[in-house]
Amino acid sequence: MAPHQAVDPPVFFRAYIGLGSNLDDPRAHVQRAFEELARLPLSRLLARSSLYRSAPLGWLDQPDFINGAALIETTLSPRSLLKALLEIEYNHGRLREYANAPRTLDLDILMFDNLQYVGDGLILPHPRMHQRAFVLQPLLEIAPEGRVPGRGTVAELLAACTGQRLEREQAK
Repeated sequence: MAPHQAVDPPVFFRAYIGLGSNLDDPRAHVQRAFEELARLPLSRLLARSSLYRSAPLGWLDQPDFINGAALIETTLSPRSLLKALLEIEYNHGRLREYANAPRTLDLDILMFDNLQYVGDGLILPHPRMHQRAFVLQPLLEIAPEGRVPGRGTVAELLAACTGQRLEREQAK
């Protein structure tokens, strides 16, 4: 490279990740997943929420979930980030037996900057996040002024999620 040649700095995106588990020591799976998000290549963990206990939605005959949210800064594309998250899930023993099945770990890209995208098994922002208190409460904690593209503020969306049991877990 020539001594005065400019090098473009990497472009960083902000991605919000939802975390959840309800099998095999869910708290430990989510805590470990936060640590693994901090080690993603070309990324850094900027914020992590408290943990929250929530009742299952969809298939109700299963254990409660432990949920959280993380904010990362990354140069990964949405597709590359999804691939990395699926690998973390796999390493936690995640099985995809049927919709809404119990799981050792679930990692979802909730939002990727302000991108709105549908294709190839990826929808951004996450298509049901605006209806789920267990996503919105941890997200509100790390993004109090956050907006879900095409939906509204996180606070407004959370206020509309009535009747969903959600409890903040005590730190251990």
